[in-house]
Amino acid sequence: MAEERILATYLIETAFPLEYAAEVMAGEQSTGTFVSVPGETPELKEKHAARVISVTELEAVSQPTLPHASVPKGSQTPVYRRAIVKLSFPLHNIGLSLPNLLTMVAGNLYELIEFSGLRLLDLELPDSFARKYPGPQFGIQGTRELAGVHDRPLIGTIVKPSIGLKTEDYRPLVRTLAEAGIDFIKDDELCADPVCAPFEQRVKAVMEEINRVADKTGKKVMYAFNITGDIDELKRNHDIVLEAGGTCVMVSINSVGLNAVEYLRRYSQLPIHGHRNQWGAMSRCPLLGIGFTAYQKLCRLAGVDHLHTNGLNSKFAESNESVVQSIKDCLTPMFGDDTVMPVLSSAQWAASAIPTYEAVRSIDVIHLAGGGILAHPDGPQAGVLSMRQGWEAAVKGIPLEHYAQQNSELAQAIRKFSKQ
Repeated sequence: MAEERILATYLIETAFPLEYAAEVMAGEQSTGTFVSVPGETPELKEKHAARVISVTELEAVSQPTLPHASVPKGSQTPVYRRAIVKLSFPLHNIGLSLPNLLTMVAGNLYELIEFSGLRLLDLELPDSFARKYPGPQFGIQGTRELAGVHDRPLIGTIVKPSIGLKTEDYRPLVRTLAEAGIDFIKDDELCADPVCAPFEQRVKAVMEEINRVADKTGKKVMYAFNITGDIDELKRNHDIVLEAGGTCVMVSINSVGLNAVEYLRRYSQLPIHGHRNQWGAMSRCPLLGIGFTAYQKLCRLAGVDHLHTNGLNSKFAESNESVVQSIKDCLTPMFGDDTVMPVLSSAQWAASAIPTYEAVRSIDVIHLAGGGILAHPDGPQAGVLSMRQGWEAAVKGIPLEHYAQQNSELAQAIRKFSKQ
């Protein structure tokens, strides 16, 4: 462990000399403070200090991205330079600890007055982390086996309205979707244990309908129940789903924290569907927070099997380029076979498959559509079929309109949604 190191990559913006700013970062997150202190010996620094590996200058701007940043003394017209900074941290400073890893590579950096922008972009971790944190338990292959879907994306939807449905309201909706041949349904992140549909009652109602349809068709829908709650609730709610015959649980990663997810991973007998709500607070400003490449590595260490990435041309404030990179990040191994299944959602319908497949060249995704399925003119079954047909056209390289000539469900979807 003594020779193992962690490499962190940042985007910074500062009015100070870039090399100086990088040294401030390294000192703040390892042995230094604003002034030398007794005990800060050369030997201690050699063993425990973070090192600046590289500083690559980018563009400069005249106005700071973030407020309250300082400028060098005497500077009348400061220039704010941006750069990519790579720092190396000794693993023995923290040991194999996910929460302390996050403290070390992020910590107080965002509050340093020398910076008008700072964002953690990526992490390179020693293989020893994989021994401590086994990562996804089911991942892509295990999810496919439980869902019974092997040669195409999983097509799914989210229960809407997000909140307010009574327990018995779930029965006809889930029954309709299951009979339509859908692969995957999930609770909305807003619905955990509301008074109108208490968790245990909701699980019972949903699973009775899923099992009833499965007995007739042989296809069992994967339903991601939102078990988000306090630590003891995670375990209790997981057990309720497992005992009812469920095949997936969902957790709001940022609400419960990475260590709660890791706790659930070690206990869980079901795939963990990781929802990233609050992600925008961490990422929407391009010069603040954490980039998805780094974020998904932390989530993967914690043990999620699925992870939300948004979808192309969605309603959210994220570029298509960012969404594509997020999908690719999830599908890129970190420690061997530890990929997670990307979850695409928001304003998705059959045609969304075309640009998605062109960009990522993979069918290893869960593709969620709300209105794109439920609002199909010919009903949910036609909506599900239209989503599959969209992916068939994408994989075969056939223009959507041409494929629609032989597939009425796709044709109706185009008429309904292409002008939305």
